[in-house]
Amino acid sequence: ASKKMERVAADGLVCICEKNNNFSMIEINCETDFVAKNSDFIKFCDEISELAFINQGKMEEILNAKMENKKIVKDSLVDLISKIGEKINIRRSVFANNNKTFNFSYTHTSIKKNVGKLGVLLSIETNKDEKDISEIGKQIAMHIAASSPLAIEKNELDQNIINKEKEIITEELKNSGKDSKIIDKIAEGKLNKFINDNTLLNQEWIMEPKRKVKDVLKDVAGKDTIKIKSFTRFKVGEGI
Repeated sequence: ASKKMERVAADGLVCICEKNNNFSMIEINCETDFVAKNSDFIKFCDEISELAFINQGKMEEILNAKMENKKIVKDSLVDLISKIGEKINIRRSVFANNNKTFNFSYTHTSIKKNVGKLGVLLSIETNKDEKDISEIGKQIAMHIAASSPLAIEKNELDQNIINKEKEIITEELKNSGKDSKIIDKIAEGKLNKFINDNTLLNQEWIMEPKRKVKDVLKDVAGKDTIKIKSFTRFKVGEGI
């Protein structure tokens, strides 16, 4: 198994487990889509998903949790690698508790309920009843899956990402032969567009692109408040 662990595993599954408005999400990688559809692999992922929920997404505790076969997860993982013949890796996990938030999830390209290639967890704070925000909650989770925002609002966007984009834009415009003042103005416009395109509240609403997500939330909120507290988006193999 140790030789296999040097290989790249960028396929796999994202699994979500939910009970009483608490949610866990975990990504488990393998090397090929063929194995991602293998019944032993899926069964393993299902059980790990349950353990991720019980252990509130804490990776160290998940790896040392006891499975139905009486072995701990990391030992069962070694057995599965030997049996299937591919590198398998429990990559990352997250937990959303029901403390003052309503939580929603979405899985894309699902092979069954709560198991797919892309998963989203979303937490919303509001003084509305859950039934009044259940539809918008599900829609925003789908929007996040499709539009892959990097942050909720501008001030939460990683400054390194902004600086990198600034460099790319400046480099592109450098050779345009335009006056430096015009270049600065164009660069500012392009950077603002990049920030809007990558922050959830400023993105164009996927169901009605002429409006922004924040406008839709404002409409649904009416006299009440709806605040997006956090979101997590796991896409299988992203960044590997």
